[in-house]
Amino acid sequence: MDKYIDLKNKKILVLGFSTTGIAAARYFASKGAMVYLSEYSEHSEKDNSRIEELSKLGVKIEFNGHSDEFIEGSEFCILSPSIPIDAEVLARLKEKNIEYFSDIEYVSKLENKKMIVVTGTNGKTTTTALISHVLSQKFNAPFCGNIGISPFEYLDKGVDYYVVEASSFQLHYSPLCNPKIGIFCNITPDHILWHKTFENYFEAKAKMFRNMDENSCAILNYDDEMLRKLGENLKAKTYYFSLQDRNLKNCTYFESGKIYYHDEKIVDSKDLHIVGPHNMQNVMAAIIVAKILGMDNKTIKNALKSFKAIEHRLEYIRTIDGTDYYNDSKATNPEASIVAINSFKNKKVVLIAGGRDKKTSLKDFIAAVKEKISKVILIGEATNRFKTELSKSGYMSIVNSKTLEEAIDIASLDKPEVVLLSPACASFDMFESYEQRGEAFRNYVLSKK
Repeated sequence: MDKYIDLKNKKILVLGFSTTGIAAARYFASKGAMVYLSEYSEHSEKDNSRIEELSKLGVKIEFNGHSDEFIEGSEFCILSPSIPIDAEVLARLKEKNIEYFSDIEYVSKLENKKMIVVTGTNGKTTTTALISHVLSQKFNAPFCGNIGISPFEYLDKGVDYYVVEASSFQLHYSPLCNPKIGIFCNITPDHILWHKTFENYFEAKAKMFRNMDENSCAILNYDDEMLRKLGENLKAKTYYFSLQDRNLKNCTYFESGKIYYHDEKIVDSKDLHIVGPHNMQNVMAAIIVAKILGMDNKTIKNALKSFKAIEHRLEYIRTIDGTDYYNDSKATNPEASIVAINSFKNKKVVLIAGGRDKKTSLKDFIAAVKEKISKVILIGEATNRFKTELSKSGYMSIVNSKTLEEAIDIASLDKPEVVLLSPACASFDMFESYEQRGEAFRNYVLSKK
C-alpha cells in the first residue's frame, strides 16, 4: 500500500489527456511525484490551457503516441477508461511489469470503505446523482466517476463518501475494487465492440460485487434475472429493489404509486419530480443506501421530493401549447429509449430517434414504439436501418428529417402531449457528444414561441 501513498519523487505514468488523466496528473503532482502524461492522439488548440496548467506543476506531457521514455521506470499507471483493452501500449506495460488501473481503483485502494459505486447499463447517472443528493442532507457525499468528475478531485478533501458512477470500461480496469456499497441497476447488451462479448461486458460489472466481503453491501435489481442470480452467491450483505415483489428480505418495493422500505412507506411517486418505472427503481436504490447509512425516513423523503431530473436524462424542458418537451439525449442505445418510452402511459407521444447506429437489435425497441408512439421522426446515420426495420414490422408513421431542429418542428405539428428526444443511438454523426445533442434540443425548444 505504501507505493500508492508515498509518491514523492516516484515516477507515475498517466495515459490519456482526458478528464481522468488531467485530474490524476494534478493530484500526483501535488504529492511530489514525477508525473508523465501520455496521449495517443494529436495535440489540439483547446488543450493549451490545461497543458500550461499542468506544465507549471511539473507534469511532462507528450502527444502522438506513448514513448519508451514516458513508460520506462513507472511505479504504476493510471489510464483513461476509453483506452481499448487490446491497445498496444497495454501489452508494453505488461511486458515491463507495470501495473495499470483506473482512477476508481486507485481511490478505492486508499478509501474503499468510503466508496459507494453505481453501475448498470442504464439509469446509473440518475441513480448516482440521486444518491449524492439524498446523502448530502447529512454527509459530504459528492458524485463523481463516469458522471464527469474524477474521484481524484475529492481525494484529501475530507469527504464522507464518494458516490461513484462506474462504466463497464472503468470497472474492467478496476480489478480489485471493493466498495462499502455497490449498486447494480440493470444489465442489457451494450459496448459489445469494446468488450467483445456480452458475457465479458457483464463480468466487467459483476466482478466488483464478487470482490465485496461481509462488511460490504450489494444493492441489486431483483426484477433483472441476471442480477437476481448474481445475488445468490455474494459474500456481501445483499439488498434488493423491485417493482414486482414485496415479499423479499432487505427490499424496497413499489406498490399503488408508493415506495416502501420493508413495510415503511417512504414516499409517494406523485410527489417526485422524476417520472417512469425506471426512476422508481433509481429512487428505491437510493433509499436503501440512505437506510444503510442510518438516515431517517423524513429526511430521505424530503430529499427525494426536492430532486429534479439531471440534464439529458428524461429532462423536462418546457410545455408549449399543451405539448411537453423532454430531452433524453443520454439514451444512446435502444434499451435506454425503451425505458423513456415506457415512462409515458396513455399519452400521445412523438419520438425523435436516430444518430450513429450501434447495430444492436431493434426488436424490443420496435415493440415499444408500436405500442406507445404515435409517430417517429428519424435523424442521422441510423435513419435507413431504423426506417427499414420499423416498416417491416408494419409501423409506417415515420418521417425522415435532415436536422434535429427540423425534427422538433415536424414533431410539434401533430400537437402531441409529449415530444420526446430519445435517440437510441450515439451522437457522433451529427454532434460531438450526447450532451451537445441534448443542449441543441433544449436551446431550440426554449427558443420556440
